[in-house]
Amino acid sequence: MNRALVEVSLFGIVIVSCLLTVVLARRLRSDPSPDGGYATGRRRRFDLADLKSAAVHWTTTTNHREIGLLYIAFGTVAAIWGGIDAMMIRTHLLTPEANLWTEQTYNELFTMHGLTMLIFFVTPVFFGIGNYFLPLLIGADDMAFPRLNAVGFWLLPPSLLLARLGIVAEVTGSLLAVVVPSEWLSVLFAFQEPAIGWTMYPPLSLAPNPQTNFLLLGLHLSGIATTIGAINFITTIVYERDESIGWANLDIFSWNMLVTSAIIVFAFPLLGTALLMLLFDRNFGTTFFAVEGGGPILWQHLLWFWGHPEVYIIFLPATGLMSLILPKFVGRKLFGFKFIVYSTIAIGVLSFGVWAHHMFTTGIDPRIRASFMATSIAIAVPSAIKVFNWITTMWNGDVKLAAPTILCVGSIGLFIVGGVTGIFLAVIPVDIIYHGTYYVVGHFHLILMGIIPLMMFAASYYWYPLITGRMYDRRLAIFQSSLLVIGAALTFMTLMALGFLELPRRYATYPPEYAWLQVVATVGAFLIGISVLMWLYNMLWSYFQGAPIETADPWELKATEQFTPEWQWFEDRLERKHGVPPSEPDETRPSYVPAQEDRPLSLYSRIKPVARTAANDAGTGAVGGFVGTMFMTGVLLVAVVLGAFELESFANLATFVGLPANLTLGYGLFLVGGMTVWPLLFLSLGEYLPGELTLVTGLWYATVIASGFALAFYTGQLGLELVTYLLFVLLAHWIYGLGLAGTIAFLGGRQRRPSTGDENE
Repeated sequence: MNRALVEVSLFGIVIVSCLLTVVLARRLRSDPSPDGGYATGRRRRFDLADLKSAAVHWTTTTNHREIGLLYIAFGTVAAIWGGIDAMMIRTHLLTPEANLWTEQTYNELFTMHGLTMLIFFVTPVFFGIGNYFLPLLIGADDMAFPRLNAVGFWLLPPSLLLARLGIVAEVTGSLLAVVVPSEWLSVLFAFQEPAIGWTMYPPLSLAPNPQTNFLLLGLHLSGIATTIGAINFITTIVYERDESIGWANLDIFSWNMLVTSAIIVFAFPLLGTALLMLLFDRNFGTTFFAVEGGGPILWQHLLWFWGHPEVYIIFLPATGLMSLILPKFVGRKLFGFKFIVYSTIAIGVLSFGVWAHHMFTTGIDPRIRASFMATSIAIAVPSAIKVFNWITTMWNGDVKLAAPTILCVGSIGLFIVGGVTGIFLAVIPVDIIYHGTYYVVGHFHLILMGIIPLMMFAASYYWYPLITGRMYDRRLAIFQSSLLVIGAALTFMTLMALGFLELPRRYATYPPEYAWLQVVATVGAFLIGISVLMWLYNMLWSYFQGAPIETADPWELKATEQFTPEWQWFEDRLERKHGVPPSEPDETRPSYVPAQEDRPLSLYSRIKPVARTAANDAGTGAVGGFVGTMFMTGVLLVAVVLGAFELESFANLATFVGLPANLTLGYGLFLVGGMTVWPLLFLSLGEYLPGELTLVTGLWYATVIASGFALAFYTGQLGLELVTYLLFVLLAHWIYGLGLAGTIAFLGGRQRRPSTGDENE
């Protein structure tokens, strides 16, 4: 199977699906008419002149908000690309042998996944958020250097193209080979995605692959872009603040961006220098990192002197968003503001004194290792200060059920696990044992996935009304947020378990006894992937179909005196543009005073309505599940006839509960699950899926659970057989979802509660 064609095809499918969503949503869009109703009718189509005008505008703009959106869009595209790499890696690891990809392909995916996500996804997205909101938060008209700001962004697309030129050349060559003699395309096929690991350790990175040179140039160019952006942030915060904003009342997100930018200014020039030295070693015969010269250990020192501060470069903006957003949804101001600022500064300083804990297994002087162990443990203290202050902020607060709340609380939990395991790795004897295992992968990703992307999603939901003037689908957002937190916990805590069992990392194959944990991790990874696609759909669809914003205070921030400057700017904008008068809260209370609640219900009073609802739903759900399972069985029988599905899979299902491998017993368990577990779960989650409890909801639900079935009943199909198997699994589940939801609706099953005007979820 050609990995490049598969990856580009998946990337293309996602992009085309996004475009189709935009086109369909725009066609169905209706805007308010002057009389207060909604006008309908055909909208004017874009012509070539409109497209040219839009292209010129977006490629020449220096407006900080528009450049921020460009950063976010670029980072999202890079995240999709790197995420497809991750999904392909996890799919490969479903089996102990290298059945799907070769070991070489696995190493290519591993290399480019790490570099794409670390360099081209996280930092650009945070720079985009900073570009859009930081001037609004500090009362500045724009960034300090608007043109330089634009230059910093437009260096990124060519840098990503250079870094990933190998796959572009391979796909181009494969397509041209259909009509052009292959010997004419030797130049294109000479470019292969590097398989040297994202850390690019010599001597692997000195291997004669021309694409490695372009990768190093792309990374160097991205470093220049990042440094330009950091200088702009520092200058803007220091010199462009409104007169009313001093250091004492500077918002917490701006503080974090300031410290992050300072780290960048000191760290990224060193990375650029090291990359140039490696380029010279590869092309001009120098020996900076060759064995006969400075040695590979020198590269490790230079890389990690940048690499560990880089962890905090992408971590600190996430903590700034947490400190900014969390108080808004718990009704209390941030607890310990000054100490969180001090902890941020402390992390920035200490981040440059911990790099050698990545090198405890290299045999460096024990006295040096001991000093770095002490510093690595000490840097956990300012991080712990943040966690305790976040928890205290929530204490006795008026917590709202909303997608940002779920993401914030989930981030705190995942970060605690990831942070504590990092303290263990800072201890030299523990690190020597676990350094080369999945323990490190689990710890690292509990930080990288457990708080960083989650806070990006939280920010997208929190500021979505301000950016678009519309509200997203709140129920879908709650479901997507919950699924994302569950998927991240399932995936990376499973990797922690694999690390405890001392499974080596960075290998394309592994002993069979670890297979079941790898399957669990892959299921969690696909949950993450599905949730990300749900978020993308929600953002795009709601931009055209979301409910128009009728107030500048959609989160009721005035009631807790947290109506921050960016929302004040939004209120002024609405008043000027649409004549929307400023809104005032019905009740204003200091945000640090706990909400006065009525006497809580007794345990019996809480359980009784839940039990009654479950009992009423059980019968209807069982009938719907039976109908859906029968429909699904028919599709699976067709798959059996075509050879895409094996009936023996049902026999193996019986062994999961200790029964003998029997086809009848296995199908009986399958039928029971289809009538009980899945219908009840559907009715429970139906409150948060899009659409009423009818066909649309059933399709969404079936799509989510199809991934688990595909993994559980997978029997080693490859190539076209695998594609056919997955298509039949998806089709069978869609039929099940339609039968389940349709039957429940026909029998008058539980309907969604009507929306109320004061909902905050």
